[in-house]
Amino acid sequence: MSARTRIKLCGLSRPQDVAAAVALGADAIGLVFYPPSPRHVSPSLAADLLAQLPAFVTAVGLFVNPELSEVQACIAAAPISMLQFHGDETPQDCAAIAEQVRRPFLRALRIRPTTTAADLLEFEHAYRTSSPLFAGLLLDTWSDAYGGTGKVFDWSLIPAELAHRAVLSGGLNAQNATDAVRRLRPHAVDVSSGIESAKGVKDVALMRAFIAAVRSADHE
Repeated sequence: MSARTRIKLCGLSRPQDVAAAVALGADAIGLVFYPPSPRHVSPSLAADLLAQLPAFVTAVGLFVNPELSEVQACIAAAPISMLQFHGDETPQDCAAIAEQVRRPFLRALRIRPTTTAADLLEFEHAYRTSSPLFAGLLLDTWSDAYGGTGKVFDWSLIPAELAHRAVLSGGLNAQNATDAVRRLRPHAVDVSSGIESAKGVKDVALMRAFIAAVRSADHE
């Protein structure tokens, strides 16, 4: 039996995009609670977007250096089932918030050209030992700003012993997703700008093509 790569479609901000993601078989959707982002959603909009979300599709809330009260407000308004920290949060920061709101969390790591395999393993170990609620690393491309860059980093930096439990992000699209999954066999992939027709505007055809590209690698 072939492995099945989990797929997260991130930065959704319209009801029709959430509906399309579900219909196309996405395993998770990501909502961005970071006001500077063009994909930002408010807690009230998040509630509307998730109102019809079916069982077994994970709703991930993306935060950047949040206060506990900010996360609590979002969870009180909408059924967010997993947190994603995308700023400069320490292991202790992530653990404290996750434990207060009783949600598992992903930690995004923006990978620099100078990052080594040992750095990745050390980073993961620090967060994994910080809390039983740690769910894994999301590997993204380095940027001075927070959020995605739409650019690919050097995948060879990812050690084999980490790849199978990591979430691969950073510049993925329908053109490179098959190769990425074939080469790394990550646990999951995450895409945002690669399924957009304009910044913050998702395109159903691109969503469909991306998922098909991942499944193509799965079936090899």
